[in-house]
Amino acid sequence: EVAIEKAFNEAEESIFYRHVVPRCVWKIQRWLQIGQEKKMTEACKTLDRFIHARIASKRVELLSKCNENEMGEAHVDLLTALMGQEQAHDDRFLRDDEFNLFVAGRDTITSALTWFFWLVATNPSVEAKILEEMKEKLGTKEKTLGVLSVEEVKRLVYLHGAICEALRLFPPIPFERKQAISSDMLPSGHRVNSGTMILFSLYAMGRSEETWGKDCFEFKPERWISEKGGIVYVPSYKFIAFNAGPRTCLGKEISFIQMKMVAAAILHKYRVRVVDHVATPSPSIVLLMKDGLKVQIAKREI
Repeated sequence: EVAIEKAFNEAEESIFYRHVVPRCVWKIQRWLQIGQEKKMTEACKTLDRFIHARIASKRVELLSKCNENEMGEAHVDLLTALMGQEQAHDDRFLRDDEFNLFVAGRDTITSALTWFFWLVATNPSVEAKILEEMKEKLGTKEKTLGVLSVEEVKRLVYLHGAICEALRLFPPIPFERKQAISSDMLPSGHRVNSGTMILFSLYAMGRSEETWGKDCFEFKPERWISEKGGIVYVPSYKFIAFNAGPRTCLGKEISFIQMKMVAAAILHKYRVRVVDHVATPSPSIVLLMKDGLKVQIAKREI
């Protein structure tokens, strides 16, 4: 059992718990340090210890490199970049920033790729088209496909469409909560009073016939490809997997690059086949697959 992994899972469960019970219940539990809120407190302590240890370790590394005039040889990562800026950041800022990166890139990518591979494995025609596109645009006749560059990834239009479809049908963050700071009027004409909380389901919105048409339940990458073979632009308020407006996910583009690199590398080398498995969403703040995705992996004949 990995302590940091357990802490992440318990923190996510606690946040989801806060959405399904009255506020007074979880606040009393937090005050008394019982139930789910006790788990949340312990999880946060574990996460803090882990991150602060990484910060301290990085400071020692940078200091030793500085003394030896070898700063150029220090391992390049986001924490190093933050600590190396002219404006010094305190440990709390660094902790918050690192924690944000952990949360943003951990389970969301996991969720997206799990549902993507399930959809591709259960739709052989889509898999065949992805492989054909890689062969045509990357020349993947060789036995090995190296790490793709950003430019190579951008050529994979059909793969991009398949990932968008997976995100539409199974958004990693399945619901959102917004609260009105002051009274307002929604575009629909509905009045919203100050303090009103609105919960909306991204999962349901991605399956809305009114928004996506009568084939809204189909896994259809073609809906993202224009007649000229380019990627169709869809407004963020319609395709809301990465949130929308001022709160659009800052990591949207790098997430697509990551997912396409992983998907291309695996599909090029291996056949993924689902075995006696019913894919069921696990209720949480992140749309993970209950019990994971059970598959057989076989090397692909090239």
